[in-house]
Amino acid sequence: MSDFSFEQAKGYAICRFRAMAGPCEILIDTEDEPLSRRLGTLAREEALRVERKFSRYRDDNIIHRINAARGASFEVDGETAALIDYADACWRLSGGLFDVTSGVLRRAWRFDGGDHVPDQATVAALLPLIGWQRVRWTKPLIELPLGMEIDFGGLGKEYAVDRCARLLAAQTAASLLVNFCGDLCATGARRDGRGWVIGVENPDSVTDAGEGAREARLAFELGRGGIATSGDTHRFVLRDGRRYGHILDPRTGWPVAGAPRSVTVAGNTCTQAGILATLAMLHGEGAEEFLESEGVRYWCLR
Repeated sequence: MSDFSFEQAKGYAICRFRAMAGPCEILIDTEDEPLSRRLGTLAREEALRVERKFSRYRDDNIIHRINAARGASFEVDGETAALIDYADACWRLSGGLFDVTSGVLRRAWRFDGGDHVPDQATVAALLPLIGWQRVRWTKPLIELPLGMEIDFGGLGKEYAVDRCARLLAAQTAASLLVNFCGDLCATGARRDGRGWVIGVENPDSVTDAGEGAREARLAFELGRGGIATSGDTHRFVLRDGRRYGHILDPRTGWPVAGAPRSVTVAGNTCTQAGILATLAMLHGEGAEEFLESEGVRYWCLR
């Protein structure tokens, strides 16, 4: 477990590891080192399990098997079915703005901080492969039209955060903060009655090359619930002075015009916060209006 580290801070423990293509940490409001190490190990194992099972970058998991079924009906397990049900509900509630079949657009776009912008024809050629309404989903059977794929990249990390938070909370009454690459879930107030201090990153503290010291534009306390952020701070294309964010409109295949630099949302769970942050970005100029209509606590940086 070479990527696992443990640190005892003032009054709490921090376990760190890498998963979901980024840094992960578990903060535990206890001075019990054996307990903290055990919980950190459980969190790492669960994060890696979710990643192995649902990553689009693997050729040995259920997502690959679904996408490689070549138009045939494929039976899924209960956990996968629950995620597909959630994706279906998000598609319906968003009027098609959230679509797990839109991952094929990664063939045209590489949000690596470079300057490559695909031509219109390349993007247009992928649009016939997008459209959840074309998928046959009769639980537990899913059938994708030939050439189409599903991609849980828009909800997998937040799902893993919530899974780990529930798993660890069942093992201890100590307050926990699960943080996977800035998407968070807290299980309750700390021993002193305060929440965990959370900072919202200032997009301007990161250079166009993706480097720089991370600064908090604002900070607040989180006692219970989830926090998720969506934006163009780390995933973007910069061409001729124009910044293209990685949130793509599945109807056009292009980055959403007028989207904020960053949207952070507080929800009952990290999964809920994540979908609301993504949908706010997809609403572009109407991000704040959308979030106001949802009645959630949010921070929108333009």
